[in-house]
Amino acid sequence: MRTNLLNIGTLLTCLFVFGCQDHRELGDPSQLQVQEVASNLAAPLGVATDPQGRLWVTEVAAGKVTLIMPDGQKYPVVTGFNVAVSPENTPDGLNHLVYKDGMLYILHGVDEKMYKLNVSSFKPGDQPLMASQLDSEPIGQFVLDYNFGAADTQDSNLYNLIFGPDGDLYIADAGANAIIKRSKTGQLSVFATVPGIPNPTMPMVGPPFVQSVPTGIVFDGQKFLVTTLLGFPFPADKARIYQIDLAGNVSLYQDGFTSLVDIALGANQRPIVLQVAQFGAMGPMPNTGRLLQSKNGQINGLLQGLNLPTSVEAATAANTYYISSLANGTIQRVTY
Repeated sequence: MRTNLLNIGTLLTCLFVFGCQDHRELGDPSQLQVQEVASNLAAPLGVATDPQGRLWVTEVAAGKVTLIMPDGQKYPVVTGFNVAVSPENTPDGLNHLVYKDGMLYILHGVDEKMYKLNVSSFKPGDQPLMASQLDSEPIGQFVLDYNFGAADTQDSNLYNLIFGPDGDLYIADAGANAIIKRSKTGQLSVFATVPGIPNPTMPMVGPPFVQSVPTGIVFDGQKFLVTTLLGFPFPADKARIYQIDLAGNVSLYQDGFTSLVDIALGANQRPIVLQVAQFGAMGPMPNTGRLLQSKNGQINGLLQGLNLPTSVEAATAANTYYISSLANGTIQRVTY
């Protein structure tokens, strides 16, 4: 069963880094400048940056990872990833990725694996590798084998990831509603489970309890912040950001959001989050995605009219972010 997880393709038809830059404060959204840096991508979902200012992007519908140079030129890096077709006839497979010290760590929600690739010597124009040539770890199988008790969904969807203290990886599993810790030596453990909420719809539509569906994760130097989408019936203004301390204790950071899919850090480690869409009677409505900032307990709109955005990534340059649009097949650069 994959009914509670974030299958972005299904959302199209169903109703359903940590950055070290010294960011200056964003005072007025009118300061934002938006520029398209890449187009004609096949359902881009995850974006990772490297110290050279290059972008590494997962293209779900094509089953590949692509390198985008600062001038916008695109080069295939890995091809041949499995592309599943959902019951709604939409693509599913590759999710987010992260770059660290010349390595890419790539999540695949259908294969239930994390793929690893050393790209430190990769040059634009090199022959792309096949996915079958990459090292991988069956992290999803660990999740499926783990006993979550009454909260067990018997599901896994390795969706997003971030490096935390001591070189350990923390993976948001949108199927299991959990954060999985992978130590730098490869040991796996369940770091935290992310709670859902009572179904707020009246009269009730769907189950009595709405699953959290964790989607984005960042580390601010002291704690993790995790965004949630919320499962069916995808209630508006009820999605949350949770905070998780280094001992794995989960508490509410802020609520009042709608269908969050990713998170980055801005000035003073304030969260910048991405809303994938608002939902109507026929499902997600086009061009209703938003980029939002959490500031002093308030939710401030930064960008409106985004078309199924899936990733917000802090650039190596200060005051710069990249946003992917699954529906438009584009990457935009946002600066202020």
